[in-house]
Amino acid sequence: MALPERLTIRSLYLYLVCLVTLVITIFATVNLVRGVVEVAYPDPGYFGYVAPVEGEPAPSEAEIRRQEELAERSQRRQAVLGLVGSGTTLLIAAPVYLYHWRRVQSELSARTEAPARTE
Repeated sequence: MALPERLTIRSLYLYLVCLVTLVITIFATVNLVRGVVEVAYPDPGYFGYVAPVEGEPAPSEAEIRRQEELAERSQRRQAVLGLVGSGTTLLIAAPVYLYHWRRVQSELSARTEAPARTE
Protein backbone atom coordinates (compact mmCIF):
# COMPACT_ATOMS: atom_id res chain seq x y z
CA MET A 1 0.00 0.00 0.00
CA ALA A 2 1.52 3.31 -1.05
CA LEU A 3 1.49 6.23 1.30
CA PRO A 4 -0.21 9.37 0.08
CA GLU A 5 2.18 11.86 -1.44
CA ARG A 6 1.55 14.20 1.47
CA LEU A 7 2.52 11.63 4.10
CA THR A 8 6.29 11.20 3.97
CA ILE A 9 8.85 10.35 6.61
CA ARG A 10 9.94 13.98 6.64
CA SER A 11 6.41 15.28 7.13
CA LEU A 12 5.79 12.72 9.89
CA TYR A 13 8.97 13.90 11.61
CA LEU A 14 7.93 17.55 11.32
CA TYR A 15 4.43 16.85 12.65
CA LEU A 16 5.82 14.77 15.51
CA VAL A 17 8.27 17.50 16.54
CA CYS A 18 5.43 20.03 16.39
CA LEU A 19 3.23 17.84 18.57
CA VAL A 20 5.92 17.23 21.20
CA THR A 21 7.03 20.86 21.39
CA LEU A 22 3.42 22.07 21.50
CA VAL A 23 2.69 19.80 24.47
CA ILE A 24 5.89 20.95 26.19
CA THR A 25 4.92 24.58 25.56
CA ILE A 26 1.46 24.04 27.03
CA PHE A 27 2.85 22.41 30.18
CA ALA A 28 5.51 25.10 30.57
CA THR A 29 2.87 27.83 30.24
CA VAL A 30 0.67 26.18 32.87
CA ASN A 31 3.65 25.84 35.23
CA LEU A 32 4.65 29.44 34.57
CA VAL A 33 1.18 30.71 35.52
CA ARG A 34 1.15 28.49 38.60
CA GLY A 35 4.58 29.80 39.61
CA VAL A 36 3.39 33.40 39.31
CA VAL A 37 0.45 32.58 41.55
CA GLU A 38 2.75 30.88 44.08
CA VAL A 39 5.00 33.95 44.23
CA ALA A 40 2.06 36.36 44.49
CA TYR A 41 -0.01 34.26 46.87
CA PRO A 42 2.23 31.86 48.82
CA ASP A 43 0.88 28.88 50.69
CA PRO A 44 0.27 29.90 54.30
CA GLY A 45 1.64 26.55 55.41
CA TYR A 46 1.07 24.75 58.63
CA PHE A 47 3.54 25.17 61.43
CA GLY A 48 2.49 22.75 64.12
CA TYR A 49 4.89 22.14 66.94
CA VAL A 50 5.03 19.02 69.03
CA ALA A 51 5.11 19.45 72.78
CA PRO A 52 8.68 19.32 73.99
CA VAL A 53 10.05 16.15 75.50
CA GLU A 54 10.55 16.25 79.25
CA GLY A 55 13.68 18.14 80.09
CA GLU A 56 13.80 20.06 76.80
CA PRO A 57 12.75 23.69 76.76
CA ALA A 58 9.75 24.73 74.65
CA PRO A 59 10.58 26.91 71.64
CA SER A 60 10.09 30.60 72.24
CA GLU A 61 7.66 32.72 70.23
CA ALA A 62 10.62 34.40 68.56
CA GLU A 63 12.04 31.02 67.51
CA ILE A 64 8.65 29.93 66.14
CA ARG A 65 8.34 33.16 64.11
CA ARG A 66 11.91 32.71 62.85
CA GLN A 67 11.16 29.15 61.70
CA GLU A 68 7.97 30.31 59.96
CA GLU A 69 9.87 33.10 58.19
CA LEU A 70 12.57 30.66 57.06
CA ALA A 71 9.91 28.30 55.71
CA GLU A 72 8.21 31.15 53.83
CA ARG A 73 11.50 32.29 52.30
CA SER A 74 12.29 28.75 51.24
CA GLN A 75 8.87 28.38 49.64
CA ARG A 76 9.21 31.68 47.80
CA ARG A 77 12.68 30.66 46.56
CA GLN A 78 11.31 27.37 45.23
CA ALA A 79 8.50 29.25 43.46
CA VAL A 80 11.01 31.59 41.80
CA LEU A 81 13.17 28.64 40.73
CA GLY A 82 10.05 27.03 39.24
CA LEU A 83 9.31 30.25 37.35
CA VAL A 84 12.82 30.32 35.93
CA GLY A 85 12.60 26.67 34.88
CA SER A 86 9.21 27.07 33.23
CA GLY A 87 10.23 30.28 31.51
CA THR A 88 13.39 28.68 30.15
CA THR A 89 11.46 25.67 28.89
CA LEU A 90 8.99 27.98 27.19
CA LEU A 91 11.76 30.06 25.62
CA ILE A 92 13.33 26.93 24.16
CA ALA A 93 10.25 24.93 23.10
CA ALA A 94 8.20 27.74 21.53
CA PRO A 95 10.76 28.73 18.86
CA VAL A 96 11.43 25.07 18.03
CA TYR A 97 7.69 24.56 17.54
CA LEU A 98 7.33 27.70 15.42
CA TYR A 99 10.29 26.77 13.22
CA HIS A 100 9.00 23.26 12.50
CA TRP A 101 5.40 24.42 12.01
CA ARG A 102 6.54 26.99 9.46
CA ARG A 103 8.47 24.24 7.65
CA VAL A 104 5.31 22.11 7.53
CA GLN A 105 3.30 25.03 6.17
CA SER A 106 5.90 25.95 3.54
CA GLU A 107 6.15 22.34 2.34
CA LEU A 108 2.36 22.07 2.13
CA SER A 109 2.13 25.23 0.07
CA ALA A 110 5.01 24.06 -2.16
CA ARG A 111 3.23 20.74 -2.79
CA THR A 112 -0.06 22.40 -3.69
CA GLU A 113 1.62 24.90 -6.02
CA ALA A 114 3.89 22.36 -7.73
CA PRO A 115 1.18 20.47 -9.73
CA ALA A 116 -0.35 23.74 -10.94
CA ARG A 117 2.99 24.81 -12.45
CA THR A 118 3.55 21.57 -14.38
CA GLU A 119 0.23 21.76 -16.19
